[in-house]
Amino acid sequence: MRIWQQAVSIDILTQSSRNTAIEHLGIEFLEVGDDFLSARVPVDPRTHQPYGLLHGGVSVVLAETLGSCGAFYSSPEGHSAVGLDINANHLKGVKTGWVTGVARPVHRGRSTHVWQIDLRNEAGELTCVSRITMAILSPR
Repeated sequence: MRIWQQAVSIDILTQSSRNTAIEHLGIEFLEVGDDFLSARVPVDPRTHQPYGLLHGGVSVVLAETLGSCGAFYSSPEGHSAVGLDINANHLKGVKTGWVTGVARPVHRGRSTHVWQIDLRNEAGELTCVSRITMAILSPR
């Protein structure tokens, strides 16, 4: 079942990310499915921590980007979505290539959403699991 209540596409997501941390880090949106979003981030000097691995904070930026977009575009027109809480478990380091995230809703209520975001390296190995809780705000 398609969950999107607002127009959403790769182009819309990309355009809304211009001149933001998303664009600065090289995050690319990949797919809008019926009930999920995916995007990827490059593992390169922009996104490394001092020891040559993907910075854990960058993994969280990718997860929060996907969860926030998912909550916003699956909410009614005029509503907004703001983060309440995010957690991440870093499972495997990544030195090069791309890390891809897929976000799916766990719960979509009237006033809160919970989204699960799984991040994988190019070999398909799970590198990070994250969960974000979003507040859904009615128009004022």
